[in-house]
Amino acid sequence: MYFTDRGIEELQTRRGDEEVSLAWLGERMIEFVDLNPDLEAPVERFATWLARLDDED
Repeated sequence: MYFTDRGIEELQTRRGDEEVSLAWLGERMIEFVDLNPDLEAPVERFATWLARLDDED
């Protein structure tokens, strides 16, 4: 188990029944980067990965 898995599991446990839009998620990610600018690169990589999931490579 990776350290980050605990945070992901907490997210699933606490908010797993909620439905949110991708616009809402994008806004939360922007807020997170504003508060944690040193984590901009991994958040950007994650957002790009999500955006391109359906792309054929």
